[in-house]
Amino acid sequence: MNYDLEDRTKKFSKEIIEFLIKIKKTRINDGMISQLTRSATSVGANYCEANGASSRKDFKNKIFICRNEN
Repeated sequence: MNYDLEDRTKKFSKEIIEFLIKIKKTRINDGMISQLTRSATSVGANYCEANGASSRKDFKNKIFICRNEN
């Protein structure tokens, strides 16, 4: 089983975007589609940023931020 979070978060973002493309946009769901797109793609971006941390303490802090934002 593959536990590489970078690959998994990238796959998650791609699958959410592919799903959202299939949904008919309306005035009612336009904001929700936009928010879900931002949320789904920010997971991977935040994790990649945490991987670039300058120290273990910085990594833990960035992962903590990821958990709170998503």
